[in-house]
Amino acid sequence: MCLLLFLLLALCQAGHIARACSYSLRGSWQIRNANGSLELPGTVPGCVHSALFQQGLIQDPYYRFNDLHYRWISLDNWTYSKEFKMPFNHSKWQKVNLIFEGIDTVTKILLNNVTVGKTDNMFSRYSFDITTMVRDVNFIELRFQSAVLYAAQQSEAHTGYQVPPNCPPLVQKGECHVNFIRKEQCSFSWDWGPSFPTQGIWKDVRIEAYNICHLNYFTFSPIYDNSTQEWNIEIESSFDVVSSKPVGGQVVVAIPKLQTQQTYSIELQPGERIVELLVKINKNISVENWWPHGHGNQAGYNMTILFKLDGDLNIEKSAKVYFRTVELIEEPIEGSSGLSFYFKINGFPIFLKGSNWIPADSFQDRVTSDLLRLLLQSAVDANMNALRVWGGGIYEQDEFYELCDQLGIMIWQDFMFACALYPTDRSFMDSVSAEVAYQIRRLKSHPSIIIWSGNNENEAALMMNWYDIPPSDYPMYINDYVMLYVKNIREVVLAGDSTRPFITSSPTNGVESIAEGWVSHNPYDTHFGDVHYYSYSSDCWNWKLFPKARFVSEYGYQSWPSFNTLEKVSSKADWSFRSKFSLHRQHHARGNTEMLYQADLHFKLPQSTDPLRAFRDTIYLTQVTQAQCVKIETEFYRRSRSEIVNGEGHTMGALYWQLNDVWQAPSWSSLEYGGKWKMLHYFAQHFFAALLPVGFEDHDVFYVYGVSDLHSECRVTLTVRVHTWSSLEPLCSHVTGHFVINSGEAILIYKEPVPSLLRRCWNCTRQSCVVSFYLSADSKPLGPTNYHFLSSPKEAVGLQKAHITCNPSKEDGRNTESPYQ
Repeated sequence: MCLLLFLLLALCQAGHIARACSYSLRGSWQIRNANGSLELPGTVPGCVHSALFQQGLIQDPYYRFNDLHYRWISLDNWTYSKEFKMPFNHSKWQKVNLIFEGIDTVTKILLNNVTVGKTDNMFSRYSFDITTMVRDVNFIELRFQSAVLYAAQQSEAHTGYQVPPNCPPLVQKGECHVNFIRKEQCSFSWDWGPSFPTQGIWKDVRIEAYNICHLNYFTFSPIYDNSTQEWNIEIESSFDVVSSKPVGGQVVVAIPKLQTQQTYSIELQPGERIVELLVKINKNISVENWWPHGHGNQAGYNMTILFKLDGDLNIEKSAKVYFRTVELIEEPIEGSSGLSFYFKINGFPIFLKGSNWIPADSFQDRVTSDLLRLLLQSAVDANMNALRVWGGGIYEQDEFYELCDQLGIMIWQDFMFACALYPTDRSFMDSVSAEVAYQIRRLKSHPSIIIWSGNNENEAALMMNWYDIPPSDYPMYINDYVMLYVKNIREVVLAGDSTRPFITSSPTNGVESIAEGWVSHNPYDTHFGDVHYYSYSSDCWNWKLFPKARFVSEYGYQSWPSFNTLEKVSSKADWSFRSKFSLHRQHHARGNTEMLYQADLHFKLPQSTDPLRAFRDTIYLTQVTQAQCVKIETEFYRRSRSEIVNGEGHTMGALYWQLNDVWQAPSWSSLEYGGKWKMLHYFAQHFFAALLPVGFEDHDVFYVYGVSDLHSECRVTLTVRVHTWSSLEPLCSHVTGHFVINSGEAILIYKEPVPSLLRRCWNCTRQSCVVSFYLSADSKPLGPTNYHFLSSPKEAVGLQKAHITCNPSKEDGRNTESPYQ
């Protein structure tokens, strides 16, 4: 610490050499509640809940029923304070700013008992001029207001008309009026998560002092010029010029590996100034594109930007720049009404395979670099190439997007609005404009982000009348919708980023929704845009129920996390599927009943008289059922990519709900809280494989499609084998002749009536046999072996009791512990 302070002093007191200085206020702060009955140390970045837990004043918030027991924390008003000495002579600096990268959420900020400013948006960056307030020794206070109470006050003040929903369903055990505060929407509860409306300084805080001028930010976008077939980079830099005279100089942009270096002369007038540069990439050098996982390398180049300004002021920044194009193709399809909806990356059509991302914890200070890498690497290990950052959570931290760039994970980025209507008063709209502009500047240089989406399900909520709006009020609510997402958010996006598509909602009908006035009468139309699909009362093994849509950005089924995960936050009294704990942890109405209903359709429900054994077996069975349901549905979408049936098809995306968990509870996830793989995630490794045979039945005929995400055609054979349940050795095997699967194609490669198949295999029956099949080239298997059940497993004849042992181990940092314990 002493050495760091010495270096800081040396830098900031170096006279004319230094023109800027930064001092972090991270670390130890004091926290107290409204009446002063609680005072404790806390860490920044962090939140009140984490500080209370770290000081031993509360249990783990996730333990048993603590989400209810600790509601008082979110209902209190807390104050963060800190006394600090300036490590440099502040009087020698023309401008001193106090910077907050993220405050959660509603605060009044005081420095030395003088009000600096107020905040009300968790997703915005705040900068306050404290030049005239700062002293040698300072005292800073952030007086937080309960987000729950603030949201209620804002709702009550909105007297003109209701902005629904007022409260979440009772089963979610959450707080009300979350749509009136610009904060993580799921922090008030969701159907998979608890209610922990946190308060705290959740990102970095620092003091910046400077003379002459200061670089506020720089951002950039690679642009491909189709007319000249050249790459350019648009760079935008923002300066605060505090000199009384113009500041001149040069900007040198260098990308050594592309043999590109360009110099520009600039002159900055006093005040806030924007500098825009266009860098032309050396056309004699081949530029390697960034590709999604499974489609090529994630090539990137180191770029430096050096501002050499008057007064010996040098400001240098470095960044990784990636080159890729993205197009959202919405065009007519032969044999179908409506329009396509798919993405081209670098001119190549890509089927998006993946899931939906939610916040990795209710308390963001617990989301470490290691956890982010574990979760994202798990997505890649399951052959995913895309994730949708869902609009009820947060804009993720920088490292999340950097990892996605490196791993080749495409990001569908929602703005943070979900499952609600929202107010459109001037202060709310201004706050949203600032939020969106900041997030666009922060994130647009990431190649992983391929689309901006205005919200999650709000077009559907409005037009499918989730909130029982009277017909006479519809024009008013539609006008509010257009005001927020089109005239506000869309305009800010288009002004800040021209390199990506923007859609107003998910699901949406895309250009058809635009043609209908930005809201479609049926946002779930399978002939346009994307759809979300859920059905828990129908048999998930019946593929005919699934929508043959252009793109499916949400679908899924619930399961429980493994007993080992639940054990950490429960007691012995909780270990029953019908315990008070199990009912409390389930935030989806009838969720536990629906899981057992789906399981019972095809499997025998646990019958053990030992309550713990029955609980473990039930958990296991929910994971088996979930995995099989999502497998069948995903394979249906993948085999629908190249065909039109009754006007529907050309499906080009399957993002199941959901990838990860926010706590230990039943949900739709394939990764448990902390990153442990559920059975679904192991299945995903297979059903998202680049080359996959997909089998299904229709009218007693067994079909196999060959599905390829490859960039070149492949010449393969198909092997179909029939097994009895009592042996791993096949009763019979059939190998087809060679056939070609073209790049990016799904084609029918095999069909046979099931009775014929059974007759030639020693008179198997549906109940006694099961089918496996795989693709080969040069007698070597390609991709996974798939299987097809000829009957429900609960009707299987000859099934033997399995004798399986496993040895948990760590491999490449990934938890490979058995998911079935």
